[in-house]
Amino acid sequence: MRVLLTGSAGFIGTAIGRVLEEAGHEVVRVDVLLPMAHGRSAQAPDGTHRVDVRDADSWGSLLDGVDAVCHQAAVVGAGVTVADLPLYAAHNDLGTAALLAAMSAHGVSRLVLASSMVVYGEGRYVCATHGDRVPPPRSRAALDAGDFENHCDLCGGALTWAEVSESARLDPRSSYAASKVAQEHYTSAWTRQADSTAIALRYHNVYGPHMPADTPYSGVAAIFRSSLERGEAPQVFEDGGQQRDFVHVDDVARANLAALEATATREPGTLAAYNVASGHPVTISEVASLVAKGAGREVAPAVTGRYRIGDVRHVVASPLLAEKELGFRAEVLPEVGLPAFATAPLRPPAG
Repeated sequence: MRVLLTGSAGFIGTAIGRVLEEAGHEVVRVDVLLPMAHGRSAQAPDGTHRVDVRDADSWGSLLDGVDAVCHQAAVVGAGVTVADLPLYAAHNDLGTAALLAAMSAHGVSRLVLASSMVVYGEGRYVCATHGDRVPPPRSRAALDAGDFENHCDLCGGALTWAEVSESARLDPRSSYAASKVAQEHYTSAWTRQADSTAIALRYHNVYGPHMPADTPYSGVAAIFRSSLERGEAPQVFEDGGQQRDFVHVDDVARANLAALEATATREPGTLAAYNVASGHPVTISEVASLVAKGAGREVAPAVTGRYRIGDVRHVVASPLLAEKELGFRAEVLPEVGLPAFATAPLRPPAG
């Protein structure tokens, strides 16, 4: 299989490219190299084509002879400022739409899309009295008062988190989340209009070697590690009790291989979505402690009480459908992978 891999120079793309080649597939590497992530003077690695993903014409002959596309190129993160909104809309949404148009023009009908668990907004919640509830966005007043949990809209009681499945409604609560939902919607429309097949992989918090260092657009595990390397305690937002799932980049790469191979047997005109998670949720405070442990530092995380208005409290997704239909199960558990990440190589800060 000849696969065009976008975002190939990123840490996720690097791992995917390696796994695809080990499986005997030919990889055409494409990247965008945004200044915020790669620096203004970044050069594409040898064998990588540098394109503007937003320009359908820029794909040219790169798609000729390609059997499937693995689309990883995107602006990530929760959004540092409102000024980031155009970046998400341009690179994630317009970029995906342009790629889909180019694929159709070149007769490429199989796609794996890097989506995210952020499409769910808050995860699944249960009230002991009223069952499943969908909490509204948390108010600034409650967050300022240190009330970080979600409450039942009927009785005001505390809600308990539960695993969210792929059938849950999409409820984006940040600019990044909105852009990932739009990517899935464009892809769904494309599968029907172009009689094509797509799989969206909803990644949880991905970490691993070659993550970018010292940037607010990196993952929280890398931010914690950078703090430790500066001799500072990791800064944990809210009360540190937020539940998340952290999945190692090598597992993400394996999930992409399984999804790409599955597109060959799926019915045209369909988009299927799968959670890509370790299945072993941890709190954000536990993440900080595990990274500190791997660094050999007995440093307690600094619980700041600060918050970001676009963050959600708990989101933990069920990995069962991916195991059932793709045969994918994560192999690297957070209690092993996060300490190891403390000494893994990182990509230098953008400069």
